[in-house]
Amino acid sequence: MCGLLGLLSADGTANTFTDPVAEALPCMRHRGPDDSGTWNDDDVVFGFNRLSIIDLEHSHQPLQWGPADQPNRYSMTFNGEIYNYVELREELQELGYSFNTGGDGEPIVVGFHHWGADVVNHLRGMFGIAIWDSVERRLFLARDPFGIKPMYLASTDKATVFSSEKKCILSLADAIGLNLDLDPRAIAHYTDLQYVPEPESLHKNIFRLESGSRAFVTPPAEGAHGGCTIEQERYFEPKFPVAKVPAGGEDALFQRIAEALEDSVAKHMRADVTVGSFLSGGIDSTAIATLAKRHNPDLLTFTTGFQREGYSEVDVAAESAAAIGAEHIVKVVSPEEFADAVPKIMWYLDDPVADPALVPLYFVAAEARKHVKVVLSGEGADELFGGYTIYKEPLSLAPFEKIPGPINKVLAKLGDALPDGVRGKSLLQRGTMSMEERYYGNARSFNYEQLERVLREVRPEWDHREVTAPIYAKSQDMDPVARMQHLDLFTWLRGDILVKADKITMANSLELRVPFLDKVVFDVAETLPIDMKISHGTTKYALRKAMERIVPEHVLNRKKLGFPVPIRHWLAGDELYGWAKKHIEDSQTDHIFNKAEVLAMLEEHRTAMTSGSGPDHSRRLWTVLAFMIWHGIFVEKRIDPGISEQDYPVKL
Repeated sequence: MCGLLGLLSADGTANTFTDPVAEALPCMRHRGPDDSGTWNDDDVVFGFNRLSIIDLEHSHQPLQWGPADQPNRYSMTFNGEIYNYVELREELQELGYSFNTGGDGEPIVVGFHHWGADVVNHLRGMFGIAIWDSVERRLFLARDPFGIKPMYLASTDKATVFSSEKKCILSLADAIGLNLDLDPRAIAHYTDLQYVPEPESLHKNIFRLESGSRAFVTPPAEGAHGGCTIEQERYFEPKFPVAKVPAGGEDALFQRIAEALEDSVAKHMRADVTVGSFLSGGIDSTAIATLAKRHNPDLLTFTTGFQREGYSEVDVAAESAAAIGAEHIVKVVSPEEFADAVPKIMWYLDDPVADPALVPLYFVAAEARKHVKVVLSGEGADELFGGYTIYKEPLSLAPFEKIPGPINKVLAKLGDALPDGVRGKSLLQRGTMSMEERYYGNARSFNYEQLERVLREVRPEWDHREVTAPIYAKSQDMDPVARMQHLDLFTWLRGDILVKADKITMANSLELRVPFLDKVVFDVAETLPIDMKISHGTTKYALRKAMERIVPEHVLNRKKLGFPVPIRHWLAGDELYGWAKKHIEDSQTDHIFNKAEVLAMLEEHRTAMTSGSGPDHSRRLWTVLAFMIWHGIFVEKRIDPGISEQDYPVKL
């Protein structure tokens, strides 16, 4: 595990960038406080910050390797963990290769020499990889299939830079001549969806290598001018084929799920440091913790909550920990702690994510880091096994599919004509829409009319369909629930869930591992028929059946809350109302937002929560507030995020 930073010079003068790269590295010291350094040749500069998890005394990065006739041909730095590194090493040794370390990094570069770019298909893990081939003079970049680990990119005529964190690229902007204008299109997408969708970032000239993608970056030929060439391709595309229960029957299917998950957890427990587990009140994290306990009898589990009824799973998590025999540690977050932490969290995020659950995650990660260096968590189960309640919608709307087109249009007009709040209006509206029109993923703050009122610059072509249409185009042959899962894998999962999982745990120098997002688990989940996901009045039906003999009974069919946050009440009350109003008034974003409209929204929300009737604007308000605080840190440089100057001496 580490934070990687690198630069490929366009003219063979990489040595002139060694100092700027070294000066940018402290921006992400939190990703790897155990070791740090740089390496360069004429073409590239590699920097790294290492969090030592496997082969603690060796496996330093950047790592050099080459065959006997070309020693040190390859230089590599990577961020993540390869869980099948033992098996991969043995396979390559049988092919005649030798190794100098016992870590999980060297099998990647040896595998790259043997398989080329297809090495990614042999890796079971989470990763952002950069390998420089000094013979071919080209750089290989890759991200894991689901996008657990990040990779930012920017390119000018001087150089192409890549990093685990965008703030490092911001620090290198002057050195490479990078324009840091914000992208109004990305701002609109963020405001609409609550996150910046890949491959965008809020800076127009900085983008992300997408999940499940790889790229070759090549400098110009000697004597030629211009920037480096970047050639990208997707190597992982989930299929979700229409499936039936296999010949062995349901029980055989449930057994396959249990065995795949048990194998994944066993592999994810590989470490030379202590591994703990996050634990909420739902089946996902409980299944992971229960299986982890089999490999670590002294397992520690961690949860967080608030002192407000209905917004805490602390008691259920504690009951689960007791049932599996794990020692349990709880962190309760106050509204004051919550507000104080937000600027720091926005700094760690690089781009805002308007998910209040980031804050309790930050505190439980900080608490966990006092005891362990690695934690397991349950992210990805909902997307793989059909866990969101909204996935039931295709079944409830199925009768509309039998209605002739002309009648369908009449019903659509009727739905639009009904006053807001009238029973049946939403059903008519959604039932007469196509899935592509009605389902945009698991988050959306504003509809287009609201965006027009709040944003200064917005265009019809910038709405959510610009993001979702290309994804839907690839899912035409899938069942309706699988289409929703497929969309969420490329939107909500990698845009919100995995961003906060990576950035917020790494902010605390804590490695988070997600056993559900494993290729062996996915190979089983991808083939589930629709009635094994949404069935018997529940979600994740097959997963629940597979876990019947594993997890405690009290969580088997319990609805998951995760780390819920009472933001709707706090924004209307004394806890955060004044705090929110001041941030809106002080923000220098009048050219981006209609602040009068935002302030009116805050007042309307407060009135509605006080009176018990009216619109709940908490998600929309939090979306705007998160951006304003981010803008105050990175653009205005007005807000101090509270990061130690000693740890992060680079001015941003």
